[in-house]
Amino acid sequence: MNLLVRWIINTLALLLVANVVPGFFYESWVTLAIAAVVLGLLNAVVRPILYLLTLPITVLTLGLFLLILNAVMLKLTAGLVPGFEIRSFLWAIVGAALLSVVSMITNPSGDKKKEER
Repeated sequence: MNLLVRWIINTLALLLVANVVPGFFYESWVTLAIAAVVLGLLNAVVRPILYLLTLPITVLTLGLFLLILNAVMLKLTAGLVPGFEIRSFLWAIVGAALLSVVSMITNPSGDKKKEER
């Protein structure tokens, strides 16, 4: 049940980004739902590998490179999902920043979950 709720929230967040950021285009809400699943899978599988490979750059930029890494995940998602398009890498960076803000709002801090245990 928690996974379904998380997927719906991520789909709505992607819908918000796609409607606010001019460089994002989608065919339907079904396309966005599929894009949310693909983005979640990429973040679970590919992102940790890229994170480790780019760790020195991330340290040198004091974590700002993670925004670029998130933009890469968005562009990769757009490349894999037909009907979901991001016009340029700059728009992917803007979208990644907005998705990060939305994620901070919708994902409560892990400290509360640890306190409950």
